[in-house]
Amino acid sequence: QVQLVESGGGLVQAGGSLRLSCVASGRAVSTYAMGWFRQAPGKERESVAAISARGSSTYYQDSVKGRFTISRDNAKNTVYLQMNSLKPEDTAVYYCTIDASLAQVVTGIRLDYWGQGTQVTVSS
Repeated sequence: QVQLVESGGGLVQAGGSLRLSCVASGRAVSTYAMGWFRQAPGKERESVAAISARGSSTYYQDSVKGRFTISRDNAKNTVYLQMNSLKPEDTAVYYCTIDASLAQVVTGIRLDYWGQGTQVTVSS
């Protein structure tokens, strides 16, 4: 079993920044891809960013490219999401996930492990 705990969400004005963290426990994550999804009220959960096990490959949704950066510290079993130039449309609950397959972390298909989510609210 893997437990994922997100933190770092909050309320920020448009143009501001937040850094989300997700700590994994129960398994060493150094051989697993990790990623971030988000779900806004009334909308489906969508993939935001993903990173391969060693950090050599990353994926970003088009709407966050150039503004968000995903990174990881395998020694700390942690993945981060640095969010800059935040917009009101980034408001959502952000979830962390993990899988052996980067492709599945990107698509969100058949993922077994999710964190509880952290709320990000961007005011205009």
